[in-house]
Amino acid sequence: MENSTEVTEFILVGLTDDPDLQIPFFVVFLLIYLSTVLGNLGMVTLILLDPHLHIPMYFFLSHLSLVDLGYSSAVTPKVMAGLFSRDRIMSHTACGTQFFFFAGFITIESFLLATMAYDRCVAVCQPLHYTTIMTTNTCACLTIGSYVCGFLNASIHTGNIFRLSFCKSNVVDHFFCDAPPLLALSCSDTSVTEIVIFSVVGFNDIFSIVIILISYLFIFFTILRMRSSEGRQKAFSTCTSHLTAVSIFYGSGIFMYLQPSSTHSMGTDKVASVFYTMVIPMLNPLVYSLRNKEVKAAFQKVLGKAKSSIAFIF
Repeated sequence: MENSTEVTEFILVGLTDDPDLQIPFFVVFLLIYLSTVLGNLGMVTLILLDPHLHIPMYFFLSHLSLVDLGYSSAVTPKVMAGLFSRDRIMSHTACGTQFFFFAGFITIESFLLATMAYDRCVAVCQPLHYTTIMTTNTCACLTIGSYVCGFLNASIHTGNIFRLSFCKSNVVDHFFCDAPPLLALSCSDTSVTEIVIFSVVGFNDIFSIVIILISYLFIFFTILRMRSSEGRQKAFSTCTSHLTAVSIFYGSGIFMYLQPSSTHSMGTDKVASVFYTMVIPMLNPLVYSLRNKEVKAAFQKVLGKAKSSIAFIF
């Protein structure tokens, strides 16, 4: 048996060692994170305040916003701390905790996007039965199921990865604790762990994508049968925001994870990781607010009330 010392803490390489780039990166990521927090909390608040948004579509959207905020917060603050203070050390437990919440929220988002596709399918294809199909209990069960599946998935991956021995090195070639760079440090046989990750992530993604594709096939054929061009336009407009969010999320996720470890390039992975850990959570509120008339109307209403209140005070 090799003489080796078990790793108890990890050192994150981060995005760059160039001191001239660290402060600009910090400022950019700070602005992105503030936009993420304000955008997602603003979306949740808007949905809670406006009774017109108390329907299943926006119920799911509010949870999507919370999940976006969750997995961005699991990663971004530590990245900014590393850029600002150059403190890139994480304990074994902290690394496992970060990975657990990141993996959990990412998986919840994939199931929520599938749930939202099903909701749009029912709204377009069976509008007269929408309220009887998408009841409060149904929405609650679908949402709770997404959370249960997400954290169950995270538990499987966290247990599989952190049961391994890490004794080669404690330097993680990434800016957060993610599966590929951690597996590269293990001195254990990682073949079973890689198969489990590939299988579980693949199943989750394929299952969610199949639900989304089937839902949109039904939507597409229903729209084709509509005689009114106005009806087609209205049906299509209810789906464009969701389709945009789905394309962004699954495009970056599949690029990152559904490839063998031998083909991974850490430089490319870091760019992709910045996109799906920081940029996507910021974009989703913009996608749903800029392309949604009801959200715009609710925002203008709240803004009008705020202006009236300020004018009354002064």
